[in-house]
Amino acid sequence: MRKISFWLFIFAFAAFTSGSARAQDAATQQQIDQINGRIQDLIDAQAAQGKRLAALEKSIGDLQDKLNQPAVNNSASADDLKKLAEQVKDLAKKQQDDNDLVLKELEKLGKGGIIPTPSHKSSPDISPPSAANPGNGDKQNGFYYPVQAGDTLSAIAKAYTDNGHKVTVKQILDANPGLTPKNLIVGKKVFIPDPSAK
Repeated sequence: MRKISFWLFIFAFAAFTSGSARAQDAATQQQIDQINGRIQDLIDAQAAQGKRLAALEKSIGDLQDKLNQPAVNNSASADDLKKLAEQVKDLAKKQQDDNDLVLKELEKLGKGGIIPTPSHKSSPDISPPSAANPGNGDKQNGFYYPVQAGDTLSAIAKAYTDNGHKVTVKQILDANPGLTPKNLIVGKKVFIPDPSAK
């Protein structure tokens, strides 16, 4: 996280010193917002993987405790423990790959690399609030938003907030179990909760 903060500081400082005329340019501000959205999505994905890794480590600890106890009918086998250990290794590798990707993106930004912009610039099509069951067991008011090419959760949350429906990336993730920020599927509907509607 310190490396990310350091590169963000360098990027912000470089952008500030490049001239106040360019800093006020709307296109530059939009690109900075997109970059910040992508970085936030990567950080959110990394935090989610950290939570999953911690849960797997806890499961391994529980299995090791069961193996050390006298044999009973519900004990975990050595094969179960090996499978779980492999899953933890895979998850740790994915987390390292994500860390490497974040660092590469930040290096590109530091070197003045160009980040591709999404092909659409429109705001989300907001439908009227409706009672919906997004899959987490309790009814909520909100919206269904079909993902478009180039969308990020940060950009979607910002667009809804700008339209008077304040919502955070965390609230969207909580309302859509299994949704992965870096793997949004174009056309898939994402439930956007409306915390203001009770």
